[in-house]
Amino acid sequence: MNSPLIQLLVLAGIAVFLILRLKSVLGTRDGFESPPRSSAPPEARPDRRQDFEVIDGGPDHDITDHVAEDSDAAAALAEMKRVEPSFSLSEFIGGAKGAYEWILMAFERGNLDDVAPFLSEDVYEAFAQVVDARQAQGLSIDAEFVGVRGTTVDDARFDTSTNTAEITVRFIGELISVVKDQAGEVVEGKPGQSKKQKDAWTFERVMGANDPNWRLVATGE
Repeated sequence: MNSPLIQLLVLAGIAVFLILRLKSVLGTRDGFESPPRSSAPPEARPDRRQDFEVIDGGPDHDITDHVAEDSDAAAALAEMKRVEPSFSLSEFIGGAKGAYEWILMAFERGNLDDVAPFLSEDVYEAFAQVVDARQAQGLSIDAEFVGVRGTTVDDARFDTSTNTAEITVRFIGELISVVKDQAGEVVEGKPGQSKKQKDAWTFERVMGANDPNWRLVATGE
């Protein structure tokens, strides 16, 4: 085998290694995306439980990364996991961010129909009253969501008699919101200028139920 061919094979091997290395880094999912689901049957998937040793009684970092370990909220979250072992607080927070943007923009734009199934009756009525009042005054809103700048878990409660869970999340959002009158004149906000939006939203769900969706049951600042 001549020298140029050997060099070509070596270079090809290095190129393949670099491509695989880059793919392992750049292909990592982050943000609001869910992790990819394996299409292989369960028996063909690697058993990751062999990679580490589970220490009974150790802290659950999925909980303690968000609330104090000895707090009532941590105890409530642990009860949620006892009833529904697949529950992940980190995944819940990711979903809550998406729900926050979706519901907030529906409210700003005065279109609550799509989000109504995910709101309690009280929250829906409160939102609808504001939307109706704006329309009665001939006001319209041009809104654009910029992003969620911060999330913290404020509280968590669990009713063992009904398996009802409540989690309160505090959001710091950023959006552009411009209010216009019937003539199209700006009466509040500035086009292109964003502002911070602070909210504390409480979500509720019955753990272990077939319905995986959480409902917004309370709002505050």
